[in-house]
Amino acid sequence: MPTLTSAQERELARLEYNAFFDACPSRRVLETIGNKWACLVVNALEGGPLRHSQIARTVAGASQKMLTQTLRTLERDGIVTRTITPTVPVRVDYELTELGASLTPVLHALKAWSEGHIAQILDARDAYDARDGEPAVAGVAASA
Repeated sequence: MPTLTSAQERELARLEYNAFFDACPSRRVLETIGNKWACLVVNALEGGPLRHSQIARTVAGASQKMLTQTLRTLERDGIVTRTITPTVPVRVDYELTELGASLTPVLHALKAWSEGHIAQILDARDAYDARDGEPAVAGVAASA
C-alpha cells in the first residue's frame, strides 16, 4: 500500500466525514443540533406536531425571530417538516421527520443530563469564580 501525503490523508479523512476536520459537513450539523434553541425545539416536538405559538410557550425565552430561524434551519436539515393548512387564519404546524425523531433520544439524554447535574455545575462555577480571578494551572497550586 503506498504511503499517503499529509494532504492526501486529510482529503481521505474529509471524505469519511470526520467532524474534527474543518471542511467536514458534519461539523455544520453539530453547530445546528448543539444550539440550545434547536435542542429545546426538537425536545418540544418529541410529543407530536405543534404550532409556532405552542413551541414558543414550551421553549420559554426564545424570541419569535430566534424561534423562526431555528425552525427554518431544522427544516432545511430535514429534521422538522412544516405543514401549511389553508384555513382562515392559515395554520402552520411543525413536526419531527423520521430523521428528527432519531435525534430525540440523544437530545433528550443531553437535556436530562443537564437537569440532573446542574447543582454540581453551579457548585463548580461558584468554586471557580471564588478563586480571586486567578486561573488554576494543572498540577500547580493557586497562590494564597
